Amino acid sequence: MRAVYYESFADDNSTLRVGELPDPKVGPGQVLIEVRAAGVNPVDWKVLAGGLDPMIDTVFPVVPGWDVAGVVIDRGPDTPEFAPGDEVMAYARKEAISAGTFAQYVAVSAPAVAARRPRSTGPRPAACPSPG
Repeated sequence: MRAVYYESFADDNSTLRVGELPDPKVGPGQVLIEVRAAGVNPVDWKVLAGGLDPMIDTVFPVVPGWDVAGVVIDRGPDTPEFAPGDEVMAYARKEAISAGTFAQYVAVSAPAVAARRPRSTGPRPAACPSPG
């Protein structure tokens, strides 16, 4: 899959690359989302700079991004609440910093999927809600 990723911490975006990485695997209790929009969150820059390294394990290469809107294309066993074709939005933070939302696909735990995306809301506002 095509993804934005980095292989070392940096105080700027000089280490960001765009390239091919393996497709994520979808495990039990997870859904595989085809990303339609991913939000850029201030925490993404803190993570890139290594600011969360003392608290959260990092597995390189890192695909940044925690906010996503997209379409479920697969689901793991024991995930009947979602089906391929469901349009969803999620906060895709994981226990280790590694496989984020700045990619074609992201595997997310079913409980992290906030909701099905309302038809009245496009993917971009669903992934990047503005305050107010």
